[in-house]
Amino acid sequence: MFSVTVRDHIMIAHSFRGEVFGPAQRLHGATFVVDASFRRPGLDSDGIVVDIGLATEQLRAVLGELTYRNLDEEPAFHGVNTTTEVLCRTIADRLADRVRAGDLGPGARELAGITVTLHESHIAWASYERSLGEREE
Repeated sequence: MFSVTVRDHIMIAHSFRGEVFGPAQRLHGATFVVDASFRRPGLDSDGIVVDIGLATEQLRAVLGELTYRNLDEEPAFHGVNTTTEVLCRTIADRLADRVRAGDLGPGARELAGITVTLHESHIAWASYERSLGEREE
């Protein structure tokens, strides 16, 4: 399996519900380094997994919908704890939608999957891996 990874970052504000989150139940900010990896078993006719420029552009566009926002106020996250894991899945699903829409070029339609990793710090991160079949729940 081949893969290509592009990187960007987001800065968000949010709070959590539940005792397990301790002081993070209060509104706080977070900055994440975001890696999006695109996978396919074989290379396209140009010898690539995906157009890196388009992948970078689309990751930036997806993150632009989240960055500098208080996620507690975003309708898409109403009633949801926006944990690192939840944000990984959200970003992966939104990238998958863009692949299906052709925003990463026609060759990207042959991608097998996407993995999104959010790095909270140099010692902690989370990932979500999804296929590019039907939308996963």
